[in-house]
Amino acid sequence: MRMRRSKCAGAFRECAGVLRMIGKVIRGTDARRLLYYLYGPGKANEHTDPRLVAGFADPAGLEPERRRNGNRDFRRLDGLLAQPLAAVKGDNYAKPVWHCAVRAAPEDRELSDREWARVAAHIMDRTGLAPEGDDLAVRWVAVRHAPDHIHLLATLARQDRIRPKVWNDYFRVRDACRDAERWFGLRYTAPADRTAAKRATRAESEQAIRRGWEEPPRIRLRREVCTAAAAARTEQEFFNRLTQAGVLLHHRYSKVNPREVTGYAVGLLPHTDKVSKTIWYGGGTLAADLTLPKLRTRWADPAVRDPLAGAASLPATAVRGVLRNTVTRAAAQASGEADFFAQLRASGVLVRERFSQINPGEVTGYAVTLPGCTGADGTLRWYGGGRLHDSLTLPRLRARWVGGERGTAEHSGAFRLTAPERAEIYRHAARQAAVATEHLRRCAVGDPGSGADAAWAAADTLHTAARVTGSRVLRCAADGYDRAARAPHRQIPRRTPEGDGLRTAARLLAMTGDAGCDGMGQAGALARNLVSLVDTVADLRAAQAHAAQGAAARATAEQMHSAFSRARAGVPRVDGPRRLAAPPGSRADVEFPAPVSEALAVGSTREAAGVGSVPRGTQPSARARPAR
Repeated sequence: MRMRRSKCAGAFRECAGVLRMIGKVIRGTDARRLLYYLYGPGKANEHTDPRLVAGFADPAGLEPERRRNGNRDFRRLDGLLAQPLAAVKGDNYAKPVWHCAVRAAPEDRELSDREWARVAAHIMDRTGLAPEGDDLAVRWVAVRHAPDHIHLLATLARQDRIRPKVWNDYFRVRDACRDAERWFGLRYTAPADRTAAKRATRAESEQAIRRGWEEPPRIRLRREVCTAAAAARTEQEFFNRLTQAGVLLHHRYSKVNPREVTGYAVGLLPHTDKVSKTIWYGGGTLAADLTLPKLRTRWADPAVRDPLAGAASLPATAVRGVLRNTVTRAAAQASGEADFFAQLRASGVLVRERFSQINPGEVTGYAVTLPGCTGADGTLRWYGGGRLHDSLTLPRLRARWVGGERGTAEHSGAFRLTAPERAEIYRHAARQAAVATEHLRRCAVGDPGSGADAAWAAADTLHTAARVTGSRVLRCAADGYDRAARAPHRQIPRRTPEGDGLRTAARLLAMTGDAGCDGMGQAGALARNLVSLVDTVADLRAAQAHAAQGAAARATAEQMHSAFSRARAGVPRVDGPRRLAAPPGSRADVEFPAPVSEALAVGSTREAAGVGSVPRGTQPSARARPAR
């Protein structure tokens, strides 16, 4: 297998922190080089007594002989493995060497060579590469050079000159490992459900360490994409938010319709290859639910569902702030009057144009409102542009467009929400989290399947709350919760009112910007309800028998609770605003040793110091958010 020994070892070492029997599949080109590594000392002399424990024939007969100098002679074994490849080599067959590393959990007992041989044979049988009793299957061997793991090496060519199928081989390996756990009384683990995001490779992790980055680019990009998707109301806003966060963006266009965007890729300015070209990550390489088609399901179609549905339940003060923010953003991005009104309608805002009494065809002004935003008499409550802000009247906007000013409206005071407006939005988000928690609690008892959408939408609220508060506690919680949010096998849950309420809360939170000191009290109330929400999701996943997702949610809830509790050591207790009541019996009912708002402030200390995931010299501009 053509790779450096450190890379091969690192690819397997990536599994070492996972406490379960696990298999990792790698494809390569050179079986002899892989044999040299498996029988060699390893990068840190960690390989001891390498030997064959199983294979397509008697292991004793396949074991490489020793030369007079003590080195192994791999020519015979390599020839036997490579012989079937001569009949099937051709196009689209560049990596015919199949390599699978299988490791037991550290607390498991040490398996014997015979037991490992049984595991290896069962893996080859379950993957279909070498079914039991098939003498014409692929040729393979299993090498053991440590007490807790083995390596399987196979050449992907059957001896009857038929190319074997290896589709979804990783999941078949996972099934075989679970069988072995049951046979030998090892630690039981959950089946593969395709909810885990792709990990950073060893090369990416080592590069981050060498360059002094806080985390590998893949992890930061996944967080940025998740946060932008949660805050965006339209696809264009999603792309704009990525750009504002300092992320490089590349669109993929349809070959049939060149103007149609079918995908995207993201990158970071300092992350380049040897020839200084940006390393791109497609949405699907970051996580299964971040492809553009699946992201589009998050953004409501205005013809079907309003992106800001539910925002009308806010007090009038907050509604005005939401409308001012939305109108300002649309005016900054629009190229003209028609584009301006189209963007407003696409963002879920109702628009009413005002026509001249002298010239009925001339538009002299406009008014906006949110669906369901009614007054005491039950009629819609409209807000004219001048009522929102002096700079948002239609004549002033026309003058700006005529002058070619685009993307410059944010410098005015119209874009920022006031402190009372932000507080109302935080209270609204906390209420939505409490509503979703109660909904999920009922689902866990009566109908677990109906809670999938709210559990998925909770990730949006966590990511957005982490961004606007700058809290490392919520940031880590959002990263850890991602797996718990995803439905198994890349399914998209059916939308529910509770899930849409959380998504709307996330979009409204994104409008608030930095919480600042005046927002930490309300952020603390929201954080308490988010602890209850995540804890309830863990119960829901347990009721759904989704062990991996349940473990992720439970670990996230424990992490949040521990982080808030530890804040007592560094923050004196002070009186803060009253916290919203959480559902009785929830984890948030526990009296934290320090107010949650102060714990969030402690978690934000390092963020305020400018610590990010890229060197300071490559941070985004002042308008963009710092890297988190």
